[in-house]
Amino acid sequence: MTLKLIYPTLAMIFWIFVVGVVLAFRRKMAFASGAVRPDEVTVSTERYPVPARLASANFTNQFETPVVFFAIVMIAMETGATGYVMAILAWLYVTTRIVHTLIHIGPNTLPLRGAVYGIGVLALFCMWLGVLVSVL
Repeated sequence: MTLKLIYPTLAMIFWIFVVGVVLAFRRKMAFASGAVRPDEVTVSTERYPVPARLASANFTNQFETPVVFFAIVMIAMETGATGYVMAILAWLYVTTRIVHTLIHIGPNTLPLRGAVYGIGVLALFCMWLGVLVSVL
């Protein structure tokens, strides 16, 4: 049943919107506080305060490995690789993306952030293996 993969996919898409809202809020606060002026960020975003830059970097992250996640989910649905193990791996991946964001835009502890990222990539790799096994 492909619905098992629909829910984590919808959750991942929702999370991207959440991160976008956080980014917009942090940039708005940077302007409102006077920390940055529009003319200072028309070419480069380096002048934004750190919280806005972290949100921006994390928003960019949402279009890196999640793209692979979305591709794997589509291929898995097409090939019928939609069992419970695949669903668990998909939820694990989405969970690591959420935790990664909370670390990235929060305390930004690099070793912890890297470990969470690595677990997510491992889940993604296992999803890919699941699809590969299903088509062989």
